[in-house]
Amino acid sequence: MAASRLPPDALTLKQFLQRQRVLGMYRDLLRSIRKVPNESDRRYLRDWAREEFKRNKSETDQDVVRMMITQAHNHLEGLRKSLALAGC
Repeated sequence: MAASRLPPDALTLKQFLQRQRVLGMYRDLLRSIRKVPNESDRRYLRDWAREEFKRNKSETDQDVVRMMITQAHNHLEGLRKSLALAGC
């Protein structure tokens, strides 16, 4: 069997797909945060999101990452509902 041409630290397909989900969630959060009318609230939420994702970027346990994606999704839905109630 021939040796793999992939670098030894290449992501598996599962890791790659999970990474894409995380990046998509991050983009969705930032897009929704842009709709917050108050500038100081918008800045606070943007800093919070950046810090949370930065703090957890080295997590490799796929179950833990899946749980964090679920939590981020819940936060995103809560933000969207709040914005809808505010008429934004």
